[in-house]
Amino acid sequence: MTENRGAVPKYLQISGHLRELIERGELAPGAEVPSERELAARWKVARPTAAKALNALRQEGIVRSRRGSGTYVAERFPLMRERVPRYGTRSAAAESVIVLATEEVEGPQEVTDALGLRAASTVLMRKTLCAGASGPTRLITCWFIDAARSEAVPGEVSAHLEAAIGRTAAVVRESVGARLATDDEGRHLELPAPSAVLVVHRTALDADGVALEYREIVHPPGHGTIRQEYSTSSAADFRR
Repeated sequence: MTENRGAVPKYLQISGHLRELIERGELAPGAEVPSERELAARWKVARPTAAKALNALRQEGIVRSRRGSGTYVAERFPLMRERVPRYGTRSAAAESVIVLATEEVEGPQEVTDALGLRAASTVLMRKTLCAGASGPTRLITCWFIDAARSEAVPGEVSAHLEAAIGRTAAVVRESVGARLATDDEGRHLELPAPSAVLVVHRTALDADGVALEYREIVHPPGHGTIRQEYSTSSAADFRR
């Protein structure tokens, strides 16, 4: 069953499209991005909507504005992807995303600490299971700040956060580790007991460093891969 993405605001569609062009290299660092006027005409929206789309990218640090000149792709920028960028495999078109639960819960200490909340604060939790043709690929649990509880979380999480609270994620902090799967994880990921899983913890923060969301992504064996590329001149282990 494919998750219903819901209606995505037009400015998020525009900013998402520009973000994809930048990620693919079609808009290289230093390149000028379409102006508000050009975006408004191309997408048939009012100029304030186009301006909001550019501002979303500006808050993420992806683009920079030059007074009297225009808006340009930043030379270096953080990118928050909805899917895990370095761990696991990219989602296939045939992958299903099933919402297992969306509810208000008392936040575990790890969650409230990451979100900068008082201990035992109430947060919105959403748990989803992703699966492909070969079976479950990952279990994702997201916890959101208090202001995001205005509605059930539809579609892509980062888009909901921006629409619900008017703030975008500019920085993502990640940590990765391995442990044995819990009974709940083993049941959803169809694992024998005991089984080791790769666990990614991610905190999304806005441009002011305020935490917006904390999530845990659990990968079953065979579905978690760390991909990196670096120069051999800076890799001491490679030269040994």
